[in-house]
Amino acid sequence: MAHVITRPCCNDGSCVSVCPVNCIHPTPDEPEFLTAEQLYIDPETCIDCGACIDECPVEAIFPDDQLDEKDEPYLQINADYYKDHDVDGGLVPPKKAPPMPADKELHVAIVGAGPAALYAADTLVKKAQVTVDVFDRLPTPHGLVRFGVAPDHAPTKLVERGYLSTANKKNFNYFLNCEVGKDITHDELMERYHAVVYAVGAATDRRLDIPGEELPGSISATEFVAWYNGHPDFVDLDVDLSSERAVVVGNGNVALDVARILVTDPDVLAKTDISEHALAKLRESNINEVVILGRRGIAQGAYTNSEFLALGDVEGVDVIIEPDELTLDPESEAAGDDIDSTIGTKIRLAQEFADRPTTDGNKRIVFRFLSSPLELEGDGKVTSMTVSRNEFADGGSVTRTGETYDIETGLVLRSIGYKGHAEAVPDLPFDDARGVVPNDDGRVLHGDDPMTGVYVTGWIKRGATGGIGRNRLCGEETAEAVIADFIDEKLAEPTASRDEVEKLVVDRGVNLIDLEGWKRIDAAEKAAGRESGRPRVKFTDLAALEAAAESAE
Repeated sequence: MAHVITRPCCNDGSCVSVCPVNCIHPTPDEPEFLTAEQLYIDPETCIDCGACIDECPVEAIFPDDQLDEKDEPYLQINADYYKDHDVDGGLVPPKKAPPMPADKELHVAIVGAGPAALYAADTLVKKAQVTVDVFDRLPTPHGLVRFGVAPDHAPTKLVERGYLSTANKKNFNYFLNCEVGKDITHDELMERYHAVVYAVGAATDRRLDIPGEELPGSISATEFVAWYNGHPDFVDLDVDLSSERAVVVGNGNVALDVARILVTDPDVLAKTDISEHALAKLRESNINEVVILGRRGIAQGAYTNSEFLALGDVEGVDVIIEPDELTLDPESEAAGDDIDSTIGTKIRLAQEFADRPTTDGNKRIVFRFLSSPLELEGDGKVTSMTVSRNEFADGGSVTRTGETYDIETGLVLRSIGYKGHAEAVPDLPFDDARGVVPNDDGRVLHGDDPMTGVYVTGWIKRGATGGIGRNRLCGEETAEAVIADFIDEKLAEPTASRDEVEKLVVDRGVNLIDLEGWKRIDAAEKAAGRESGRPRVKFTDLAALEAAAESAE
């Protein structure tokens, strides 16, 4: 019997270190780990020990004889990876942590409370001499796990259990509802901590830069996701669901998420932690078709195969791919049977969708490849989109054919990527072109020189690439840089005490929320959820969140 990794895989690599026969790949030491859609178990090497099952934070691993029918394709997906990847078995050597000076303390402030921040914190708090204070402007932690993961992907959110384990350490503290740059400055943190780590993400969406983009009815997928996930900043977002068709521009996982949410039965969503205001609006929605536009071909789809496969499991929804949409780029065409296994699986799944019969009365998700938006039109709101047909040129580049077509739509969601912005880190150097803070393994660079005691992790460090697993590796790398610099005595001693921080911000009117306050919010949301058969009902009003944090109930 072999074990199989399925869709919820978070790529954090925790299963790799416990596997005694090195049958899970790519490992964090392999280059493909940084870009892999998921991790894969070699069915020929797996010895059925079950260690990976116990370690998996999102419960994505199962024995091959215990798979649900919808997960059975992962047998082939796991096996396919090893058709073109030669790996060596054997024990995985454990990482040896560098020794810390026993007579010195290290105080670290982390700005941001998302996955990259908490993975960095997890590495740091394993050292008894280290104290970590995590700051976030919102009353709740966990960043994109809370506000980015789709509500119908509950298993992915199980990583929060690991974050709670980190937060429960005695040398960890939350300073939530406290905005760095407003309630406390960068310089004030530098005076009180040996190191300050920025993990503020990349929250700005990329623009289409086409005429009509500013019309009502044209919004970013970033905003839409935050709206249905209950982010307090987006409760009042104007989402017009009155038309029968929506168009999503882009073909990454977020594009698939928003398309799926738009056509999923609201009664199904009512069993998730989707925000109450979004659920109410979706119940009144007229949308019965979502068109997903991809500038390039099927082989270049940026979504993972697991998310693509999962679309076929949405009840009452047909996935429509016309056979003539499956044009391959010259390189993929020439590769034939030797094509990369991940791309080959993507093509195979698309062909299977193309061959499926449709059902009268079903809603539809329609894929159109080699298509780019040219203009949005409408009188006071979006009513249609003009689209260019593209083609592959020599070398695999994409050019316009000159052929266009129109799509009637009242809702356009752009989902073409995220980008960091300088306003999130006003006291740090910033590379506008890449949307990141210049750094070397997390050490912030001013020119060619590292800034003493200032670090970054997550998307603001490397750009908006990779998910939860990549953030774990990224956070660990930055934390290890902080520890190494501390051991090498490269960090300046604080000139003021970190013990002053709480009084400093409270005296400025901050309604500070600590770990216990967050636990009370968490308990109150889950209690509200139990009353309606849901995992939680998110509080979206800041006053309600603050009240829940202070409640004794």
